[in-house]
Amino acid sequence: MNARLKWVENLTLAAKSDSNHWITIDADPSVGGSDAGSRPLELFLMGLGGCTAMDVLSILKKKRVPIDDFELELEAERAEEHPMVFTRIKMKYIFYGKGIQERDVLRAIELSETKYCSASAMLKKGTEITIEHEIRELKK
Repeated sequence: MNARLKWVENLTLAAKSDSNHWITIDADPSVGGSDAGSRPLELFLMGLGGCTAMDVLSILKKKRVPIDDFELELEAERAEEHPMVFTRIKMKYIFYGKGIQERDVLRAIELSETKYCSASAMLKKGTEITIEHEIRELKK
């Protein structure tokens, strides 16, 4: 995997990697940014979420679990001293649908956490990651 960043102005950067999609990265104006894009660690947290969400949704699709909607909420705590790494991350998976079996959800989350999600594997060596889930039945 490769990435390229290009300076725009102040602390605003444009970045793309192998998928060839440009994104904007920026900092808060209080530290010299223009507030024109996501912060680097926000992208890191969203990357973790995307990694595990894609795993879980793919696994549930293969099992033919009837998911009507899905959300993943992430909360991160950071160290107070530099380099201010993530110390704790709480992930809450929320599934919407009728007839969703908890055992299928638990197995999909477990497989993502222990086998498939590279981002989670990298982070959990130094970060406490807690996982919650909720199944919200939709009435049809």
